[in-house]
Amino acid sequence: TGGHNQSRHLGITNRNKNLSGINGFWEVTFFNTNACNIPPFHSSFQQRGMKNISFRDDVLPLKDKLYRLALRITLNNAEAEDVVQETLIKVWNRRSQWEEIESIEAFALTVCRNLSLDKIKRMGNDHDSLDDSAHDSPDSSSSSNPEEQTMARDQVALVRQLIDRLPEKQRSVIQLRDIEGKSYREIATIMCISEEQVKVNLYRARQTIKKKFSETDSYGL
Repeated sequence: TGGHNQSRHLGITNRNKNLSGINGFWEVTFFNTNACNIPPFHSSFQQRGMKNISFRDDVLPLKDKLYRLALRITLNNAEAEDVVQETLIKVWNRRSQWEEIESIEAFALTVCRNLSLDKIKRMGNDHDSLDDSAHDSPDSSSSSNPEEQTMARDQVALVRQLIDRLPEKQRSVIQLRDIEGKSYREIATIMCISEEQVKVNLYRARQTIKKKFSETDSYGL
């Protein structure tokens, strides 16, 4: 199919499936009433020296970040992989405008979040918990004590579960801020909310996690 050929041309691979399941993808418009608009275009962008954006060097390296964000929102590995595929194709299709975009990374993350929100809306899956020990694993090199390593893994798993139970907007904010290290301004751009809203959602997310973690730890669960 056209999606298949374009995916191979872009060098996109998928561990579990091919693009044949994304029927009707080409008919899905990027802009809709529920999605966040892409980061703004700037006529002065080329004057700031950001030229010659390369798909291989500037876009493909974002795959892991895109996957982590999609996974945090969809809470589903297969759906997250599909989102990354679709995101990369959409970014590629806008290549004629790359040099007018203020941040190609913010653009890609915005597309990724929009597609992820569409996924969970179709799945009706906004608050399920992700059970995947392959992600957010602690660094075992920091301790040689098996008991401490087990405790660290349990704590990381608990925090991950608590994050996954947050409302989507709080999940996204904490993923972008505490895991990806994005600034408040960048997160506001990606999520189409104000910086103050970013801070409020981040504060609420952290407070909820802290409270639930303390409660669980106190009960020895």
